[in-house]
Amino acid sequence: METRFFMEKVNPKGYTAMLELEKYLMSTSIDKKLKELIKIRASQINGCAFCIDMHTKDARKIGETEQRIYALNAWRETPFFTPEERAVLALTEAITLVTEGHVPDDVYNDVRRYFDETKTAEIIMAIVTINAWNRIGISTRKMPSV
Repeated sequence: METRFFMEKVNPKGYTAMLELEKYLMSTSIDKKLKELIKIRASQINGCAFCIDMHTKDARKIGETEQRIYALNAWRETPFFTPEERAVLALTEAITLVTEGHVPDDVYNDVRRYFDETKTAEIIMAIVTINAWNRIGISTRKMPSV
């Protein structure tokens, strides 16, 4: 497969707007490893090879373990994730798979058990942003480097 086009070249204003969202996310209080878990999990669900490759590498750079990265697509079946991370991963899946139904109250309430409204909003923005990046990557067939 070949990349169809590079969004940053064809639509630099739109691409810059996405980068501004990333700058915002870097300013939030969300733990860096948790942000990468969100990005990897949503990218796995969406099948964005470029984003899976990128965020797996980014997670390793900040000290995420291979074991947790490898087990992320089966996080419910492992003891490797904290209750807070599990709540966020469930929310990530619910938002990413929104066509299967709205975010269930129990999933949202579980996140709110661990995070206040502001942090919950930041987490939702992180999930929404990676889903947008995934859709850009998939629709333009952006390929990871070999």
